[in-house]
Amino acid sequence: MRIALAGNPNAGKTTLFNALTGSNQFVGNWPGVTVEKKEGRLKGFDAVIVDLPGIYSLSPYSPEEVVSREYLVRERPDAILNIVDGTNLERNLYLTTQLAELGIPMVVAVNMADVLEKNGDKINIEQMSKALGCPVVAVSALKGDGCATAAQTAVALAAGEKPMACRHRFAHCVEHALARIEEVVLYNLPENQRRWYSVKVFEGDKKVIKSLDVPAEVLERIQADIKSCEDEMDDDAESIITAERYEYIGQVIGSCVARKSRKNLSVSDRIDRIVTNRFLALPIFALAMFLVYFVSITTVGAWCTDWVNDGLFGDGYFLLGAGRQAYEDALADFEASAADEPDPADYGRWIPGIPAIVERGLDAANCAEFLKSLVLDGIIAGVGAVLGFVPQMLVLFFFLAFLESCGYMARVAFIMDRIFRRFGLSGKSFIPMLIGTGCAVPAVMASRTIENERDRRITIMTTTFIPCGAKLPIIALISSSLFDGSAWVAASAYFVGVAAIICSGIILKKTRPFLGDAAPFVMELPAYRWPAAKNILRSVWERGWSFIKKAGTIILLSSVVIWAGSVFGITDDGFGFDPDLELESSVLGFLGNAIRWIFVPLGFGNIRAVIATVMGLVAKEEVVGVFGVLDFVDLSRLAGYAFLVFNLLCAPCFAAIGAIRREMGCAKWTWAAIGWQCAFAYAVSLCIYQIGSLFAGRAHAAGLIFALVVLACFVWLLVRKPKSAAEVL
Repeated sequence: MRIALAGNPNAGKTTLFNALTGSNQFVGNWPGVTVEKKEGRLKGFDAVIVDLPGIYSLSPYSPEEVVSREYLVRERPDAILNIVDGTNLERNLYLTTQLAELGIPMVVAVNMADVLEKNGDKINIEQMSKALGCPVVAVSALKGDGCATAAQTAVALAAGEKPMACRHRFAHCVEHALARIEEVVLYNLPENQRRWYSVKVFEGDKKVIKSLDVPAEVLERIQADIKSCEDEMDDDAESIITAERYEYIGQVIGSCVARKSRKNLSVSDRIDRIVTNRFLALPIFALAMFLVYFVSITTVGAWCTDWVNDGLFGDGYFLLGAGRQAYEDALADFEASAADEPDPADYGRWIPGIPAIVERGLDAANCAEFLKSLVLDGIIAGVGAVLGFVPQMLVLFFFLAFLESCGYMARVAFIMDRIFRRFGLSGKSFIPMLIGTGCAVPAVMASRTIENERDRRITIMTTTFIPCGAKLPIIALISSSLFDGSAWVAASAYFVGVAAIICSGIILKKTRPFLGDAAPFVMELPAYRWPAAKNILRSVWERGWSFIKKAGTIILLSSVVIWAGSVFGITDDGFGFDPDLELESSVLGFLGNAIRWIFVPLGFGNIRAVIATVMGLVAKEEVVGVFGVLDFVDLSRLAGYAFLVFNLLCAPCFAAIGAIRREMGCAKWTWAAIGWQCAFAYAVSLCIYQIGSLFAGRAHAAGLIFALVVLACFVWLLVRKPKSAAEVL
């Protein structure tokens, strides 16, 4: 038994899906969070819930609408659970009227019943059920109220095998034309499927007409009836259907809903007057992101990360049961005493870190030097260096999940649309960026919501510029090691990514493959609401666990490879193993030396930095893992920042590259994306280091000239007047 979960974006569909199945799908306040249908088993029943992408109608105007429509029309689930936002019934019931025409048993779940009650609004559920011709249940997906009842009703309808009876009737001339279409075109279809197809043929839906393989002479016969109706209603067929639907919806709402009169603006409207203000919106957004990174990188996150790196995965002992200051005082006393064992009397209980415990065990087992080096210098050092930044990541994920769940990030998309549109980009391009703060893979997939192919390709090529969770350890490492944990470094990394997307969009939009106007961006802003703690914690757990799993698989394997490359090489006895081998004599050393010249103009032509950059293609976290195995390279602040920017903007990890390949659909565009990302990253890092060196008083003439030429070309590409599409053709 299959039950389709359908509804508008922001109606609470995925929240309801999680409540019914126990799944942990990500919940966001913008279109495209669900870009494919998801399945989960309904708790307590032998039924599968299919979570369809959020859509506004069954007209194929966007990729997610195509996914939903194809599933509903072709696979015809046993029942539909249609979730509608009770605070915006007029918009949501438009889809309901279309779903009712499919002839599939349906239950309407009116979500946000708790919000309606708080606002003083009342819905007559029984009356609405009669008006729509299907069961209606009031639910609160966020709190779980009524969800089980809605699911039970859907299961009962599916088991009853009773087709949906559509109550809505159009104007007389429309009904006459629909009857003629059913008689002439759809006589071979089951009776309960004819209604939806006849409406689509009336509207002139080319996809439906093509799928029905209607002969031209038959189309001419029914066209006369459609034309007669258009003349009588003085409008085109599609507009007639739309107007008739909204007239019917108005009647339903008028008879079933009693709204409390409001003289003042709602809380959401009052907040939006500030956070979406044309002058205050960007400063507020910049301040919000600065605070997010400040708290994540320099305060709570940094304290936890220091404890993990210096203690849990450190070489010595760490303290339990004491505050941060007590820990630092105790550590200073211990180091000053040069004792082998700390005195726990005054400061709590000292215990050895994981490396010390493992080393004792290996020594007790008389383990071979080779295996000891592999475990300590390879696995623990590499994986531990990455896991050490998990606390900072969890804090960042917490704040991002809060901003997303409360509705603020949806406003950011609206704000950025005004900026993006000035440069020829669609505001929809910002939605993958928001998703990309977690992981680049779903961010690239979210580009499917962009109908315009040119805008979609630009979005795919640029969305990985935004710092994802895997890049946070790199940001934290550079910030803490070279800039004393300064918050501006972390915050600047985010805004460098945003600037890179905008600049890339401007440049690419002026080239032949991307010429054209940006696609329109229409988005319904959800009301502000206090997020449920379980949803935020679920989001943090999912993102954090995904990172930890990667550390236990890809990062572990990569760390072993890095370790092997650093301990095997040319020794006094020829090629072989030496745990104390100089890096320059190792396999990694030879490889690093072969390509280090590429990065010398960027200021980090060091073997360790080069190897870390290359391994970042496997997984961005492995940049830190390399330094865990090989020790951190001594870079100047300027070179360190250039290194950071390059690794933030260059080609993403292999998983994201695979996603780019799938979404682009061909190897040519995939290589074009990778080439653009690497070239852009190189140009920006070059200018940062070489021009920055001029102000630092240590500029290199050749490098500075090269950087100035690159900068001049970059500025020209930004400001040049593009040819129009007509001129190109």
